[in-house]
Amino acid sequence: MTSKLMLHRNSSTALVLALVLGLSATDSNAQDDRRRPGERAERGSEVDAPPAPSERQQQRQSEPAPAARELQPATERRRAGDAPAARETPAVQRRRPGADDAPDSQPAVQRSERRRPGQSEATTRTSRGERPDPGSPVRERQPFDFNAASGLKPVAKPPRGASYEKETVANDRWFLTQRLGLTDYPWWDPYNQNTLKADRPIFGDWFFNTLLVSDTQYEPRRLPTPVGPQGEDGPGSADLIGDGEQTLFAQNLAASFVLYRGDTTFMPPDWEFRFTPIYNYNYAEVEQARVLRIDPGRGTTRSDNHFAIQELFIDYHIRDVSTQYDFDSVRFGIQPFNVDFRGFLFRDQPFGLRFFGNRSNNIFLYNIAWFRRMEKDTNSELNDAGQSLRDDDIFVFNLYWQDFPSRGFTSQGVLLYNRNTEGDNAPYFNNNDFIERPASIGLEKARNYDVGYIGYNGEGHFGRLNTSVSTYLALGSADRGVFVDRETDIRAFFGAAELSVDFDWRRLRFQALYASGDDDAYDDTETGFDAIFENPLFAGADTSFWVRQNVPLIGGGVVALSGRNGILNSLRSSKAQGQSNFTNPGLALIGIGADLDITPQWRLSTNLNQLAFADTAVLEAARQQPGIDRMIGTDASVAAIWRPFFTQNIVFRASAAALLPGKGYEELYGDEVAYSMLFNLTLLW
Repeated sequence: MTSKLMLHRNSSTALVLALVLGLSATDSNAQDDRRRPGERAERGSEVDAPPAPSERQQQRQSEPAPAARELQPATERRRAGDAPAARETPAVQRRRPGADDAPDSQPAVQRSERRRPGQSEATTRTSRGERPDPGSPVRERQPFDFNAASGLKPVAKPPRGASYEKETVANDRWFLTQRLGLTDYPWWDPYNQNTLKADRPIFGDWFFNTLLVSDTQYEPRRLPTPVGPQGEDGPGSADLIGDGEQTLFAQNLAASFVLYRGDTTFMPPDWEFRFTPIYNYNYAEVEQARVLRIDPGRGTTRSDNHFAIQELFIDYHIRDVSTQYDFDSVRFGIQPFNVDFRGFLFRDQPFGLRFFGNRSNNIFLYNIAWFRRMEKDTNSELNDAGQSLRDDDIFVFNLYWQDFPSRGFTSQGVLLYNRNTEGDNAPYFNNNDFIERPASIGLEKARNYDVGYIGYNGEGHFGRLNTSVSTYLALGSADRGVFVDRETDIRAFFGAAELSVDFDWRRLRFQALYASGDDDAYDDTETGFDAIFENPLFAGADTSFWVRQNVPLIGGGVVALSGRNGILNSLRSSKAQGQSNFTNPGLALIGIGADLDITPQWRLSTNLNQLAFADTAVLEAARQQPGIDRMIGTDASVAAIWRPFFTQNIVFRASAAALLPGKGYEELYGDEVAYSMLFNLTLLW
């Protein structure tokens, strides 16, 4: 700007200023380039577009002036012998890509006087080469002021005439920062770049991921416990139901090793190999003999351990079917699978073959699979790879449709066929010598069955209303009934729903469930609904007493009324090793709950559920006790979850639940309040 003003005052300096005219013009254009996109010149501009330069001026402007060459940084001047490069273009002539080549219509005086936000007048005057007013504070602008709080410091400007040596670095985006010394973290740090956490490949484009988990559970409880037929020495030993105080302890150490190839940012891996072993130690202490083992002479305590393989599979990416990375894949081996959103029907780690993929930019997702169930360890309920596979086959097809019928809600359809032919085998006894197949109820005879399930499940929200629904219809037949020695038809129904609304840090829930019961144990139709291997995330899940505990049917058979980590009253020998039983009393549940995120570290969950039998005809037949009331009671539970580091790496959970007996429960077990507590610490690396 100073050069232009002097040009009007003293024409004798025109030749001198012409040498730097290119510099001034280029500086003006560079300042104009700093205008925001779409910004127009201010109204009332007193300077019109400058006249076109003469031919001599164009020739001079096309070459860098001596002063412009002096302004080039030393780092941009090439050393003698170097090949010419585009980066040696004078800095004063470079413009950002896309800069307008048209002459600037805004006055140079106005451009030079514009200040950036926060820049003082004194600083502006100094940047124009003018002297500040006497006494006015002058502060040189620090480009790294905004990083002062973080401790970052500006890099020192290189000295004039500095030269640099070139070093070729391999084009490896995974290890580049490590070779530069920016991400050299220890192997045991899971939060930063770690090869053991698949942040870098171990070779080529193969990645390795490791997961280590420690899960500790301590569980005191009181639930109905039968007195052994051999009798006991303590008080109440002649009663049918004894002291139900029990204590359980379990420690699981799990590791998951995953080797896969491919960039999984937008698509599944090309190949994946996964191996997940688990070591379990468990200890139990009870008051009654013959509760833990069939031999009463083995006492009232039991310690056991088991090594399980929960995952061992190979996954192959068959093909991509669209530019949106829609794909088809196949997985073979021991693998986790959940038929629906909440684990109502089948949630397990079976052996099988599964085809899966998606279509229409992940709008549709499908699974086509065959599974054969594995035997479980009795006391840990983990897979027992040392035994033969069960004669229990599952064929399943499910299809997910995202954003249907409304955006934010996912619908799922399920077709599943369960064929169980274990009735052709010899009786099966568990590790504690109790009979599992056939179940010790009714005729106590082996049976085969074929059941098909047709289901619809939905998960998502409609506006503010969070919605989860699940419905199943079970249709099939069995070669023998539980109470009748002839072929029976299976016709059963299941439905569940959870509705919730969020209010800031609070979520209020309403839940309801109905599983049909059998209204006649001696007819040719079984109408009690049962799942294959349930593990429901519903109504408080394992915080709830009724879901967590296996309440035995005392006086009517060696079966459980409700299984451990199950919600259905299925009258099975056990959920893990028994067969499905469609001759059962069913269940009706209605309840409310709340999830309260008190802080990012603390969550409090509460549930209050009213429980009832759908029909008591089967209980009356098994117990030979007519007129049993349908009301089970009220299940009240509360759980507190603490995450000290705001992550899932350390999670501590404490919960307590009590069952306040209803009339039907009292007629079966008495009026004593049953309870359970659970203290759980999970460490994850």
